[in-house]
Amino acid sequence: MAAAAMPLAELEQWLQARVDQHPAATSLPMLDGYVAAIVAGPVSINPLDWICPLLAIDADAFNHGGTPEFAAISAVALRYNEISQILSTTPRQFEPMHRRKANGGVDPRPWCQGFYAAMRLRLLAWAPMLDASNVKHGLLLPILLHCRDDQGRPLLGPPRNGRETRRAYADIPAAVEALRQYWMPIRYAR
Repeated sequence: MAAAAMPLAELEQWLQARVDQHPAATSLPMLDGYVAAIVAGPVSINPLDWICPLLAIDADAFNHGGTPEFAAISAVALRYNEISQILSTTPRQFEPMHRRKANGGVDPRPWCQGFYAAMRLRLLAWAPMLDASNVKHGLLLPILLHCRDDQGRPLLGPPRNGRETRRAYADIPAAVEALRQYWMPIRYAR
């Protein structure tokens, strides 16, 4: 699979060239967040059901090696395996692919938007974590804080100013691992 995979820089250009086809991710940070949600989420999802919307491709692309679509699929599969391996063996080393702002600060919004796009594939399965009365609801806050709804409004309402809000992205790696641990008994029930 590694030999067939498109390099990540090329994958980002390929995604941006497909914007008119409405892939779930149009950048590497969005793709990375999306894949992280698939790895850490409440249910296993057939790769066709999440990779096709992620890349805006038809399922038939899985059957034809040597194409740009297959190279993109391979790159996504490698990133999935990498995130899964890191979270399984060395979770403290997990680092989301965040963009940098012009001032050098971190822009977590694309990554978080990608994570939320993957959540929306199985939103009912994520429902317990979206319930504000669930003590574990807070695990999603560092992610959802940076997300917008379909109308472009902040998902959690007007943003609050303050150091905690500006640095909430720093809690994302630990939140992803905690989410994975939370869902593991359900996702991998025997």
